[in-house]
Amino acid sequence: MLGSRGMLRRPNPNDSEADLLREQQEFLASGASSAANVVRRPDKRRGQAGAAEEEHDGEEEEGMERDVVTIDDLPDQLPSLTPAPPKKSRFKASCVTFEDEDADERLDRHDTHISAVLSRIVERDISSTPITLPALTGMAFPKVLHRSETSGQMPLSIPGGKKSIFARQIAAQRIKEGKTPFIVAPEAAVGRETRMDTDQCDAVDGLQAADLGPRLVSGQGLKGPDSSAETLRIHSENQAKLQRMSQSEILEEQQKLLSQLDPRLVEFVRSRKVQSVSSSASSCKHPQGRSREGGLTLKAVSTESDSSVAPVSLKPQEAEMEGEEEEEQLPPPLAMAGEDLPVKPQKEWVHMNKLEPQKLQWMRDLPAPRKKGTKKAMQARFDFTGALIPPTEDLPTHLGLHHHGEEPERAGYSLQELFILSRSQVIQQRSLALSTLANILSQARAGAYLSDLKGSVTSTLLDAGLLFLLRFALDDSVEGVMSAAVHALKTLLVCDSDEECLDCTFSWFRGVASFPLLPSVQEEEDVEDEGLPESMRETTKEKEERKSDHDVARQDVVKGLLKMKLLPRLRYILEVVRPSPRVVQDVLEIMTRIARHSSSSATQVLDCPRLMEMVLSEFLPISWTAPSSPLSPSVYGLPLASAMKMLRVLATSGRHACARLLNSFGLKQRLSHLLSADPSDFLLELSEALRISTEAYRLWAVAAGYGQACKLYIDLYPSIAKTLQSVHRVLSPSDPLLPLQLQRVLALISFLTQVTHTAGCHQELQAGAVSSKGEECLPPPPVSWGQVSGLQAPLLGHLKGFLKSLDDPSQRESSLTVIPAYLIYLESYYHQFSRQSCFKPVETLQELEQLTCEVLLPLLSHHVVQGLIKNLKSSSVVCNVKCSPLDPESTPSLPGLSCPGWRDRPGLVAPSSPFPLLTGLGLLLQTITGIHKGLSSKFTGLLLSDAVLQYLQSCSQASPTQSHTRAWLLRHEQHLLYLLLRLAHRLVPSDPQVAKHASLYHQVALVLLPWLLPGSEYLAHELLATIIFNKDFISEGHSGGPEALELGELRLQEGRHHQTSPSFQTVGALLREACVQLPSIRGCFLTHLAHLEPSVLTSRDALLGRNPWISCHLLPELTGPTLPSDWHFLPLVSLYEQAGVSDGGGLLVEELPQGALQAVTHCLQWLLLLEVWREEALKVIPTVAKLARLSCVFLCSSDLFLERPVQKLTWGLFRLLTRPSRLDSLDLNVPPPGLASFQDLYTALLTQYEAVSFGDQLFGCWVLLPLQRRYSATMRLAVFGEHVGILRSLGVTLEQFSVPIERFTSPPEDSLPLLRLYFRSLVMGTLTLRWCPVLYVVALCHVNSFIFSQDAAAQEVEAARQSMLRKIYYLTDEVLRNHLLLFRLPQQHSEFGFSVYDQLPPIRAKRLESILRQQDSDKGD
Repeated sequence: MLGSRGMLRRPNPNDSEADLLREQQEFLASGASSAANVVRRPDKRRGQAGAAEEEHDGEEEEGMERDVVTIDDLPDQLPSLTPAPPKKSRFKASCVTFEDEDADERLDRHDTHISAVLSRIVERDISSTPITLPALTGMAFPKVLHRSETSGQMPLSIPGGKKSIFARQIAAQRIKEGKTPFIVAPEAAVGRETRMDTDQCDAVDGLQAADLGPRLVSGQGLKGPDSSAETLRIHSENQAKLQRMSQSEILEEQQKLLSQLDPRLVEFVRSRKVQSVSSSASSCKHPQGRSREGGLTLKAVSTESDSSVAPVSLKPQEAEMEGEEEEEQLPPPLAMAGEDLPVKPQKEWVHMNKLEPQKLQWMRDLPAPRKKGTKKAMQARFDFTGALIPPTEDLPTHLGLHHHGEEPERAGYSLQELFILSRSQVIQQRSLALSTLANILSQARAGAYLSDLKGSVTSTLLDAGLLFLLRFALDDSVEGVMSAAVHALKTLLVCDSDEECLDCTFSWFRGVASFPLLPSVQEEEDVEDEGLPESMRETTKEKEERKSDHDVARQDVVKGLLKMKLLPRLRYILEVVRPSPRVVQDVLEIMTRIARHSSSSATQVLDCPRLMEMVLSEFLPISWTAPSSPLSPSVYGLPLASAMKMLRVLATSGRHACARLLNSFGLKQRLSHLLSADPSDFLLELSEALRISTEAYRLWAVAAGYGQACKLYIDLYPSIAKTLQSVHRVLSPSDPLLPLQLQRVLALISFLTQVTHTAGCHQELQAGAVSSKGEECLPPPPVSWGQVSGLQAPLLGHLKGFLKSLDDPSQRESSLTVIPAYLIYLESYYHQFSRQSCFKPVETLQELEQLTCEVLLPLLSHHVVQGLIKNLKSSSVVCNVKCSPLDPESTPSLPGLSCPGWRDRPGLVAPSSPFPLLTGLGLLLQTITGIHKGLSSKFTGLLLSDAVLQYLQSCSQASPTQSHTRAWLLRHEQHLLYLLLRLAHRLVPSDPQVAKHASLYHQVALVLLPWLLPGSEYLAHELLATIIFNKDFISEGHSGGPEALELGELRLQEGRHHQTSPSFQTVGALLREACVQLPSIRGCFLTHLAHLEPSVLTSRDALLGRNPWISCHLLPELTGPTLPSDWHFLPLVSLYEQAGVSDGGGLLVEELPQGALQAVTHCLQWLLLLEVWREEALKVIPTVAKLARLSCVFLCSSDLFLERPVQKLTWGLFRLLTRPSRLDSLDLNVPPPGLASFQDLYTALLTQYEAVSFGDQLFGCWVLLPLQRRYSATMRLAVFGEHVGILRSLGVTLEQFSVPIERFTSPPEDSLPLLRLYFRSLVMGTLTLRWCPVLYVVALCHVNSFIFSQDAAAQEVEAARQSMLRKIYYLTDEVLRNHLLLFRLPQQHSEFGFSVYDQLPPIRAKRLESILRQQDSDKGD
């Protein structure tokens, strides 16, 4: 802006403060307007009060000069950051203002004085209005309006829109009096006179738009007195313009408007038209009535008595702007019969004036469920108890099983729906879902779904994330949900049947030991560690910590729960929440299952802060008061059997854990209090008191098994003696608690057995401490032999009493239950007594003879025991591998024992099983026959009984599988088999009747050896040392077996009339030599098994009762059997691993270790003996595995196979392996165990043959065997391609080769590259009849068959045929050309190994002529 001094200067950055003040004064003096102004806008949220405050503030600041900065171009509102449409004010749009209009005048015009308002009041003339007096009633107050009365008097839909109940009652009353109700439709204001004169519905349909008035222009913004007239004038002008326009012009203008207007505005216009049309149409579609005074038309009220049919409602039709004025009337939504409606609407129902059938469909009755006509599996649905609901079952809806969206007609909930409910915000739904999942898991473990469901329910739930769902639910703040989650987790982890079986077998031989329930998960190869040195690789613990919870839980459920901090949460539940008794029991059982998982898991339970202290103080208190009622609401402060059992399982995990429980946690004091009193004095329910006492004895037995807590035996001896005196009294048949009493007696006898073993080691440890001379050694236990020797007499008296009770049917079952425990005790007593310094042989022999005559023989010959022995085969796990049910719910990540229903089916633990009795008897017989060898002959009847012989025969042909579900039972059966074999070992040399079955016993021993599980290494050592290599059990070796074999083979050779391998006639001599060398063979194998010595010693301590040396009652992890199934090849494989071919070729060592030749010879002798006389024992080893293991003879040394004994034995084995039956079972396409493929091994054989064979015929036969036609062509390609040089030295003749040549020549070869290699080796002279007779015949046969084949083939194959034939025709080698053209058939015993035609057959000649003629024609062209 220009002033008197020109344009004002803008401030510069260099101006001082004085310059800026001066320029400000100049600007103010010039009077120029500023470039920006500050305007305070009123706050809309503060309303008028806020505006008044601003005005007040402005008045105060009027006298003050303020710098005001405004920007002219700045908008009032910030620009929108999103493309959303700008907000519009409803009130601002209704007020039309003009720019030149003064705001004060507008305020004065609207804000009129009250006098102006009162001056316009005009009273209505009511002189002609009749006055009606209120009706007289006998009621003190007016009758209250009820909805049911008003809904029937006045229609719910009135042209005026929605009306209140009172308004509808007044309208109904006016209709009843014959007057017009005060209901006026908005659109009826303009055309009232026209509508009053209309009686027909089609009159309304024919109204013009002018009669109806404008639909868009309402005139509300005009605010003038004549706004209605102005609106009508505008509407009339619009109609006149439309009438002057043609149809095409209307459409053109319509399209132009549609292209310019906002689509939302167009929709708004159409909706206004639709509303107007629908309102006018609805007013005439129904019968109309007219008021007496000529008022507005009304809808007639329905006079039907029943309202089963809902009023018909029409769907509003949409008026299109494209000019299509026809209205398509849709059928009404409720145009159906009254009986088709889901419900019959009543007049008094609220908001039911307009029914929507689509929304009422859910109220229909559900159709009857029926099985879908499809073979596809249907979704399983369960009720709240976990029972599977059949698809065809129709259940009532009041059971609450139909509240789901999918398949609403089917009752029950699917697993997916239960998962959804478990995450509901409603507490009851969460609890119900978790409880139902627990019931489903319980039913699945019981086998309820075996015949109905495919797959495993437990695996499905775990894959769906059940573990994480339950873990999250444990953190729920609602106790009901948390309790349901605990119960579901207990059902998932714990199988009650498994625990019952383990408790039942606790008193068996080595029943205190058990396998850790670790999943057999194969370790995944870590690609990241490949190529790294061992020191830089991650440890197993580091890899485990790096894994996520999901990965850990997927492989091991228990380990995943521990990683998710389950134990601290369980401690919080017990310590802070203090839940109900059932939840406490579930928590204790969960911790018991965790302790069974492994020693490390049990250690985590012990190390959890405050967990053990809280369990011992609350659930195993030293003193307590009797509960007020049997069903006490809380078990806190009372001893629990489940808590004692958990501690017992924890003590089983290791010696150190047991010592911590006894000493650090004060368990020894609690045992003293519980065991010193009779269960009837426990101030508890008698059943629970008996369970607590039983678990206390079991825990004591576990501790005594380590040599611990034996001092308590001395302190509590009076109590023990008192309990022993009352054994027969408490085992009364009429006692309802007899099963619990039996378990308590068995636990006591088990404890006494362990104490006897511990006391028997006292003398040995004391002598060791004296001779140690200050060296560290185990201290002797506090109990000595003299303190336990007095128990034998009363316990023997008990056994005699139970033997007499077998004749009483009421006491028979209980007697059979406790007799095995007494037999095991007697075995421990005599076993330890024979090692004591006080042992008196003469008196003991007399005592044993008396025991045999008075107890053992009567027991064995008793008809009840004989009946049990007949159940051996039916109760066996080994003989019933296919019949024994597998647990479908056992998953790899959560192994179980598969015991549901064990009482109701034949089995090892069933009441009818003879295994516990025979095992106890066998143990005692092994001990007493070792002391008194003359007693062995008295028990020949046991081995010669038909039931035992049939059982052993079935075992010799069985092949049991290894898994957690069978291992724990298979271990007990292996004990019985071992004891029977040990008894046979004593009787075979002396009893001819038993010696007749020596081969059977030897076969059973050979089969049993690779079955033995971890923890039975001592049994394996004893079998190898006493039976396996015992010549008394190989009766064929000294009964003419080798001679009979030689005679049979000589007759076979005479029948063949041809020369065979000279080595086969010496098999008989080789077998005689093997039988002589059996002691050396045994020493060889025991030497190669020396690496198992630590395991053998550990197993020996456990099996022989050397308790102070036992470190853990948990057996080793179930990773595999003690010995591999191919242990017979162990010396040979070990030698190959030490000195065999390295990865880069060549031998690892130049010279074999000392004794290697002798070890290989002994190994081959043993294999030859087994192949001839014990073929059944080797059937578990595939033939390809035998061939691969025997190949080590050629690979482990450069000249070992040339040694004469090795050569003879290997020839014999080769002839046995190439018998027709063995050749049919030899499948080289299947990788042998321990190798990636047989092709890799064969490549190593070819390389070794080229290097060191020197044309050896045995090695040549080994190389030729895999080249049979039915095997992979890869090996034949390797011979004729990469190792073609061996063809010059592979001089095995067809007579020396025991494999029929037809196995190499039939069917014809179809590999074109191999055929070309055949042809090339023949033509170039690499393969000749003199150098390699076998492969010469093979190549000749395949090439001849190929060139003269008449089969249709691809162009490339046909061209190769013609090319080969032409080249053969022009060969200069007449012999080879005649062989190729005149070849007829292979003949293994002919001069050349094949026969030829005298001349070319006509068909071949024709074929050759056609190819030559074609060649000549090609040359001519």
